Formats: sequence, structure tokens, C-alpha cells
Amino acid sequence: MHKIKTALLSYGMSGKVFHAPFLELHPGFELLGSWERSKKLIQEDYPEVKSFASIESILEDESIDLVIVNTPVATHFEYAKKVLLAGKHAVVEKAFTTTVAEAQELESLAKEKNSKLSVFQNRRWDSDFKTVKKIIDANLLGEIVEAEFHFDRYNPVLSPKQHKETANSGAGILKDLGPHLIDQALFLFGLPQAVFADIRFTREQTVVDDYIDILLYYSDFRVRLKSSFFVRELNPSYVIHGRKGSFLKHRGDIQEEELKLGKKPNLDTWGTELISMEGTLHTENEGKIIYEKVPTLKGNYYDFFEGVYQSIANDKPEPVSAHDGVNVMRIIEAAIQSSAQKRAIDL
Repeated sequence: MHKIKTALLSYGMSGKVFHAPFLELHPGFELLGSWERSKKLIQEDYPEVKSFASIESILEDESIDLVIVNTPVATHFEYAKKVLLAGKHAVVEKAFTTTVAEAQELESLAKEKNSKLSVFQNRRWDSDFKTVKKIIDANLLGEIVEAEFHFDRYNPVLSPKQHKETANSGAGILKDLGPHLIDQALFLFGLPQAVFADIRFTREQTVVDDYIDILLYYSDFRVRLKSSFFVRELNPSYVIHGRKGSFLKHRGDIQEEELKLGKKPNLDTWGTELISMEGTLHTENEGKIIYEKVPTLKGNYYDFFEGVYQSIANDKPEPVSAHDGVNVMRIIEAAIQSSAQKRAIDL
């Protein structure tokens, strides 16, 4: 198996938790190291890798095939462009960029350079979302009438991470948790016809948005996406109503918490939710009413990295394409415009 030599652009929480463990697990990748600015931490976990002093030292290293752009959102476009211009493949975390124009430029540049460019939308491989997709794909609810997705928290205190709480083009919940919700909706239902949004600032002294309510208009159904930092008692994260029935599911994926505890992913038991978090299906089949708990599928972010491997090694489509990233940014820009003008924005 050809090893795809890979470097990270930071080794904070995302590099340590979401990327390095899966690059280590997958036999097709070799982690060469990370750009580290002040704290030099990666060699504590991976003694054999290198701590790069600058992005230039990564771009000039001809042995590196793939660079993961896991820096603050406002830097994604600048760094991803440099990576692609250096002739390397790239994975860019969400939000992909800060504007549609930036996203489109990166998409075009990747095609020009014949490089693979993927957006790290890992939540497609959450256990809860995979189960929701299975229910919808199996047509157990009939024609969809409405769906509501939540990614809520109770966290009224401002983050100590300065880039998250200063007014900049990449800050705010719309470009933090919003891309997860938007990508999942587009993955299930495609692009909507129009967008209506309410974006608010609810925490004391905040200068960045921390509440979003986005309504996606499809021809014969609606999808609502919500995220807030003032939800102490959680709603179901997925509520889908169809003409035959409903499916309700709380967010139960355990991967992030397990990774934060330092647990290593595997291909057998990883991503197994607690049985108590199973979703509820209430529907009808051939005149028979069904009301039951639905076993949750296993989640595993490994599958994203497998998709990246196949795209580079065997020229397969990226697991989450740059065009997917462009479409998410189209929704984000429409949401900003809608909230400012208090009207629906046609796509």
C-alpha cells in the first residue's frame, strides 16, 4: 500500500483529536509532522514525527503529499491556496472558507493543479446522523414534510480561544457549528430553493454570533437548522416528519468525547453509542403501526480518511468535495444576507 505522507498545519485540539489518531490507524497514511508555532507538542505523542517551524518548510518538503489545513477559519483560504499552489493535496476543515468566492477559487485551483481537495465534514460519519440517513433512505417515513436538526450547547461563557471570540471573518457559530448542520442537510436533501435565517448575539459581551435559526425551503418540504449556546435541556438533535411517520434521535455519537479522553480509534468497536440513546421510530407499514427504538449504526471518522486515501491513491472522488464546500458557503452567505434583510433569499 502506497503511503500518503501527510502534514498538519497545527497540533491543537483538532490535530490531536480528529486527525492524528486516524492517520495513525489507517495503513495508507504516514504522519510526518505538524507546523507548530509556540507550543511544541506533537513529538510528545508521536516521537518519530517532525515539528515544522513554518508553513514554508512543509510546502518545500517534496516528500509531503497531503496537507491538512486545520487552522482558524479565517486562515483557511490563504493556507489552502498555498498548499495547492505547491502541488500538494489538501484537506480543509470547516468552515471551508469565509466566502463563496474563496471556496470557488480553491475548487478551480485544485482542478487546475490536478490535486485532490476535500472538506473535513466528519459529522457525516457520526453514529446518529448515519442512522438518520438510513431511516430516510429506506423510506420508512414516506415523503418528507419537515425536518429539524439541532446542534445545541449550554455554554454562556466566552471561549478563551481569542480567534473564536474576536470579530473576524471566520468567527461565530454560523461558521463553527453551522457548517455541520448545513452539510448534513445538503447531503440528505440537496440544495434548497431559498434560505431564511435569524442570526443573533445572545451572550453577554459577545461580538460574534452565537445563535442561528436557518430555514431551508424545498419545493414540498422544509428543513430547519438550529444552534444555540443557551440550551441546558437538549431537544432531540434530529426530528424528521414524513407522511407516514416520524423519527426522533438525540445526538449520541461518542467519538469526540472518546478521542478527547485519549482513546485510540479502531475498526471493530469504535463509535458504538449507548443503547439508551437509540432513536424512536413511529410510523406505519402496510397498515400496521410501528412504534419502536431503532438500533444506532456505528460511527467512525476513519471512513472519511479512507475516502481521502482512495481519492489520492486510486483517483476516486473525494469523500466531501470542494464543490460540497462551495454549496455550504452558499447557504452561509444567503443566511447572513437573509438575517440582515429579514427576508428569504432565493438561491
